[in-house]
Amino acid sequence: MEAKLIALGIETFKIALLLSLPGLLTGMFLGLAVSIFQATTQINEMTLSFIPKIIGVVIVIILTMPWMLNSMTDFSVNVFNMIPTFVQ
Repeated sequence: MEAKLIALGIETFKIALLLSLPGLLTGMFLGLAVSIFQATTQINEMTLSFIPKIIGVVIVIILTMPWMLNSMTDFSVNVFNMIPTFVQ
């Protein structure tokens, strides 16, 4: 039973990382692109760095939402199906 709990914890972290990656990677790459643009043009505007990241992350979350919901639903169903094995 203890091994199953550890496996469930590992799977939980994997799902959390997998679901957060699209938004985090989008924000990171857009932030890098905007920083390079600001460095080359010497424009130091704070809103110029925030607006593209916010818009990009929102678009990526909207586009990946069906996949995220499907992954979370599958994981939740697996967890609920494993409850009887933890109770024994």
